[in-house]
Amino acid sequence: MQTINGLPAHVLLVHAVVVLVPLTASLAVLAAVWASARRALIWLTTVLAAVTMVLTPITVDAGETFARNFGPSETLRTHADLGSTMTWFVVPLVVLTVALLVVHLRERRGKPLARVLVAALAVLVIVAGVAATVQVFRVGESGARAVWGASSAPSWDPVLTQIT
Repeated sequence: MQTINGLPAHVLLVHAVVVLVPLTASLAVLAAVWASARRALIWLTTVLAAVTMVLTPITVDAGETFARNFGPSETLRTHADLGSTMTWFVVPLVVLTVALLVVHLRERRGKPLARVLVAALAVLVIVAGVAATVQVFRVGESGARAVWGASSAPSWDPVLTQIT
């Protein structure tokens, strides 16, 4: 898919990924650490994780197609390289969300898993959620640099330097 209604597909699809990855990660973390949230949100979270998993490689493929329209560029190559890793950050979210669904279903049937397993799963969900959210930010920032140039895109290095 190269275009949607005449616009480059990547430019439109990327917005879905940028919204869905942090949203799915946040809901998964909430469901992992709070049983009431798990009961209320696990089905929605699982569906969002699956949609995100489907859209991410489609977005990456559309980006690779879109990038062929431009000449060689170091910033574009950086963005493409980072973007091609995004699926590896989304897959764990899907797998762990399905694991949370299993926890939920076992709890509903009166056969809960050991607390230590649920706690370990929560830690994994938090790590995967943070990693996916950070990676989608890195990909997005590199895309902004590729489009608008390094001088006009914000640099977070001074902010991070001041924090540490």
